[in-house]
Amino acid sequence: MRGFKGFSSCSWAMQQHQEWAGLRSWRSPAAPPNERRRWGDAGPEMVATPLDHAGSFSPPPRSLAEWGALILATPRPLSKAHLTHHAYKLWCSGALPIGVAAAMDSPARPEKPQLVHPRRVPTAKVLGISPSVHMIHNLAHIELNAVDLAWDTVVRFSASGGELDSQFFADFAHVADDESRHFCWCEQQLNELGSSYGDVPAHNLLWKDCQKTSASVDARLAVIPMVQEARGLDAGPRLVERLKQLGDDRSANIVEQISQEELAHVAVGVSWFLDVCRRLECDPAARFKELMTSLNVELRGPFNHKAREAAGLPQSWYDTAMDTKLEQKPLSPQAGTISSCLPEVCSRLAIVVSSESDNLL
Repeated sequence: MRGFKGFSSCSWAMQQHQEWAGLRSWRSPAAPPNERRRWGDAGPEMVATPLDHAGSFSPPPRSLAEWGALILATPRPLSKAHLTHHAYKLWCSGALPIGVAAAMDSPARPEKPQLVHPRRVPTAKVLGISPSVHMIHNLAHIELNAVDLAWDTVVRFSASGGELDSQFFADFAHVADDESRHFCWCEQQLNELGSSYGDVPAHNLLWKDCQKTSASVDARLAVIPMVQEARGLDAGPRLVERLKQLGDDRSANIVEQISQEELAHVAVGVSWFLDVCRRLECDPAARFKELMTSLNVELRGPFNHKAREAAGLPQSWYDTAMDTKLEQKPLSPQAGTISSCLPEVCSRLAIVVSSESDNLL
């Protein structure tokens, strides 16, 4: 069997998994792109999406991958969001092949927000802004990064189109479209709260996870949807509760809707991770844990086990408290030394501490 670039063969012991109940309908080609990109008085509502300069490119992108590359090179956040929706609608209409495009080392970014070390991201109190603004800005930053992460997955692995099913690219273009809608809701809410995206310093740790998974499809699936997106399932309900305690029901409703929709993104990651492991005759649980170790990814609770289980992510994969036997093994060269891991661990803990100080996580 021909393998994927970045994979190594391992013994196969595929387990039975229950996929997310809504995955088939989420993927259905009969379902039109979601146009509810404005948050109204009663929740999401349909609105015409501005195309900005979508028709001014010469020559225009001719494939899904080329659109992804163009969007990654677009610095303005709202333009990135609008172009994402435009590209996804073209894809759904059948007007685009998958194609091939070259991936970027980093996506284009606006001048603001200032990107700082995670330990230097200021709290709402230090900035003199409301906790709601601070929380929604943090979420907007995550959603904008998620747009780029999804498009990078499409573009970076477009050269593997002969090995990856076309549904893989359709799924991640769909994820990008969802995330662009979430960003639009957050930006709208920030505007209503007297702020806008870019007003609060942020960190770049999310994109670092993208960079270190750039050579391997299974690593990308494990780290981005199955770890990063899954953290959204964990944090979402707590963030909703915190906003309600502040009396900000509108922001709470937005976050709740986003959190519910993120479940699909985790489910998509799990589905494709299982598919890739099956093709490579790898045990998915063992491979997931191996990747977490070799990539120095910290799996830290508290976990929303119910939502993760609904997405098809078994607790035994990510919850080390379930391990009945811990074996001390020397770190492989890929995993690095303890000293090489410490800076990243400290950075991640700094984000947790900063978030906890505002009761975000």
